[in-house]
Amino acid sequence: MARIVYSMLVSLDGYIAAADGKLVMPAPHEPLHRHFNEEMRRTSVVICGRRMYEVMRVWDDWHERPEATEVEVEFARAWQAAPKLVFSTTLNEVGPNARLASDDVEAEVKALKARTEGEISASGAAMAASLARLGLIDEYRLYMQPVVLGGGKPFFEAGLALKLQLLGSETLPQEVTMLRYAPAT
Repeated sequence: MARIVYSMLVSLDGYIAAADGKLVMPAPHEPLHRHFNEEMRRTSVVICGRRMYEVMRVWDDWHERPEATEVEVEFARAWQAAPKLVFSTTLNEVGPNARLASDDVEAEVKALKARTEGEISASGAAMAASLARLGLIDEYRLYMQPVVLGGGKPFFEAGLALKLQLLGSETLPQEVTMLRYAPAT
């Protein structure tokens, strides 16, 4: 059975994006990007909602850009290789290696988790909140960047109450600290 992991870059004050939804976090430089490349290579399946899927679609053809760096091409290839399950009631179609779902999130994700080995990546705060409320997230990874946004879209959706236990921490390049938590038992 797979484990579901929700991970994102997050500011010290707990935000993953500006109030208008734009991603304003500092871009990962090569050493940090390699960490994320390895994480994506380990991902068995990506679960996301429409907004996060649309943000990440940039990687569908990134490898074709003349300005793409080697580390970016590596991430693009890992993204392309990972199957994606996209929950949306507004999309009519999704791109390569993706499947659209709009029905019962709980049933779909439980079935996916049961038939998958390894890690399932949950992307986006709204999707993660839905999964957390259903008790389906096994690990939270907060990649804390040394910036303060002063407001915006939080890593944890407002109103979501969780009791977590620390699994560990790791200092990464660009002064990023990864904090790992699991639901408390």
